[in-house]
Amino acid sequence: MLKKVYGSAVFGVDATTITVEVNVDSGIGYHLVGLPDNAIKESNYRIAAALQNNGYKIPGKKITINMAPADLRKEGSAYDLTLAVGILAASKQIQAEHIEDYLIMGELSLDGSLQPIRGALPIAVKALEEGYKGFILPSQNAKEAAIVEGLKVFGIDNIKQVIHFFDKGDPIAQTIIDTKAEFEKNLNYPEFDFSDVKGQESIKRCMEIAAAGGHNIILVGPPGAGKTMLAKRLPSILPPMTLEEALETTKIHSVVGRVKADTGIMAQRPFRSPHHTISNVALVGGGSYPQPGEISLCHNGVLFLDELPEFKREVLEVMRQPLEDREVTISRAKFTVTYPSSFMLVASMNPSPSGYFNDPDSPITSSPAEMQRYLSKISGPLLDRIDIHIEVTPVPFEKLSETRQGESSIAIRKRVTEARALQTQRFADSSTVHYNAQMNTKQIAKHCALDEASKVLLKTAMDRLNLSARAYDRILKVSRTIADLENADAITGSHISEAIQYRSLDREGWLG
Repeated sequence: MLKKVYGSAVFGVDATTITVEVNVDSGIGYHLVGLPDNAIKESNYRIAAALQNNGYKIPGKKITINMAPADLRKEGSAYDLTLAVGILAASKQIQAEHIEDYLIMGELSLDGSLQPIRGALPIAVKALEEGYKGFILPSQNAKEAAIVEGLKVFGIDNIKQVIHFFDKGDPIAQTIIDTKAEFEKNLNYPEFDFSDVKGQESIKRCMEIAAAGGHNIILVGPPGAGKTMLAKRLPSILPPMTLEEALETTKIHSVVGRVKADTGIMAQRPFRSPHHTISNVALVGGGSYPQPGEISLCHNGVLFLDELPEFKREVLEVMRQPLEDREVTISRAKFTVTYPSSFMLVASMNPSPSGYFNDPDSPITSSPAEMQRYLSKISGPLLDRIDIHIEVTPVPFEKLSETRQGESSIAIRKRVTEARALQTQRFADSSTVHYNAQMNTKQIAKHCALDEASKVLLKTAMDRLNLSARAYDRILKVSRTIADLENADAITGSHISEAIQYRSLDREGWLG
């Protein structure tokens, strides 16, 4: 007897429905076709034990299973439940009249219990699009799938629940969550707060500007100056994610199985801080079966690269295109996947191998030549994509010993959100530009017009400070953000003056 059961495969951040055709006929043998990987080929051992331990068995007949489309490679152990239910239905051990109305996925343990799967959210989205009546999956993934409104989601703990659901009509409790309420529950509770930071008022101001305009930023300073502490707190002042952004971010994390079972949807912006030994594949994504890299896992959030010059040059260079295009495309011989990667880059670095400025009072000093050689590890094209460069100096004892709390992240976030609202309105007609850092040359000319006094100021600064030509557009973008924070329609000389301060690494003779 032939029976069809439906599962799903995830490619990139989208799912493709897989039809599992199970045919039980006279004879002996177990044949699994349709480009399954080793994890799927080994499933017959898990299925046999799980069925045996729950009062059922794999029939001693010829079983042929085809996973269609047959030219698409299938990977992972999430098809165990799909295959097991298909075998039971095809061998008439259970009645399963409505089995084709459901999409079924899950990894089996030998006792019949279910292990969590990856990609539950994109699979649920696809199931809704294709009109399935429900989605049966492990209970650990139920909340994650249930955020897709309009689809019935049934979380199960054991294969017996599925068998009795189809064979005896026993109900399975439907997982229902209020997506909006679940999203808003953890929206305003950042783990790290700017009120913890002592002193560094100018750096906090700089971080606020970066958050308001979505500008990439690099912090340069000696060890212990607070670079990492400040970077970790940047997500707390970014505008809260919209529900659409949260769903998009959760989808990527679902693909790699990083969504927590008790949350369902990610409300906080992601913060990723990979070690400097990371490979280029781990950073941008890839592999023989492409998976999202760090730059996609921090989509709609922050990527923090601590000690930037310590990263391998080729690793940093592969970031250039995703920084510009806000997505990364990975091509293989038979298919291509695209992962979104719209993130804020926050980098930190010491000014020299010893970690200290060219200061005779510091414990270890480096010569200007050593400092220049160290800084030159970062290419010009990469620096060109970083709008703000800021020097971070150590906090004096008087500031460290203060008991007064600094301004909270909630207060800063309010100003940032208001500035972003202005930008959303400004770029309402554009589908690719949402905040100031994304402006192209034409939009800079339109929205960053300067009066004569400001033009003279900018020209003088570029001449006297020996600023490079690439700094020009960056200064205008940052000036526009500073003006937005003040709710000013036009850019003034004061905005230009402040923006010029944030181009330290463009200045010739910066090393003194």
